[in-house]
Amino acid sequence: MKEILNDIVKEFQVTGDIKKDGCNLLMIYNRNIIAVHSLRVSSKAKALAAKFGVNEELAEIAGLLHDIGGIFLNEQRVEVARKLNIDVLPEEEIVPSILHQKISKVMAEEIFNIRDISVLDAISCHTTLRANATTMDKVLFIADKLEWDQKDTPPYLIQVEEQLKKSLELGVFAFIKYQLDNRENLKIIHPWLEAAYEDLRGKV
Repeated sequence: MKEILNDIVKEFQVTGDIKKDGCNLLMIYNRNIIAVHSLRVSSKAKALAAKFGVNEELAEIAGLLHDIGGIFLNEQRVEVARKLNIDVLPEEEIVPSILHQKISKVMAEEIFNIRDISVLDAISCHTTLRANATTMDKVLFIADKLEWDQKDTPPYLIQVEEQLKKSLELGVFAFIKYQLDNRENLKIIHPWLEAAYEDLRGKV
């Protein structure tokens, strides 16, 4: 385990209860909003997993740990990512907050002993998605967007939920299209998001 993660473990006791451990770690770092958001995302991911035919328990775990990298502040994330041997894209240097998805994947594996590749991959792209996304990727991605951590209602909520009644892919595509149609509100367009859009556009 990398030294930077060893420092975290010294302050935190892993019990094996992922729901408890994930929340406790976030609380130790005063990330209460992220902890509440993660619980909501885990419940939504579990429900979507049941609807779209992926493992509910694994989807729940992915939801619980998807934002665990949020213990690191935005200004720390580029340095943390490099210490964890994570490839940092130019867009992620501009908007380091996006790096939490990759950091969360490493933390889920190294601290919480998650070995299922479908969970780890879904965590690693839950903010941006990616081309050739798995069903688990899409379940976690859209659960995160439906249970966002802002106070008001997501402006895309009704549109996405209507499309989800038809298929998971249409719901995910509706959200990404909303983002790209309103790209003036985004600081950058992450290449993974663009790749996911082009991939889904050819399928839906």
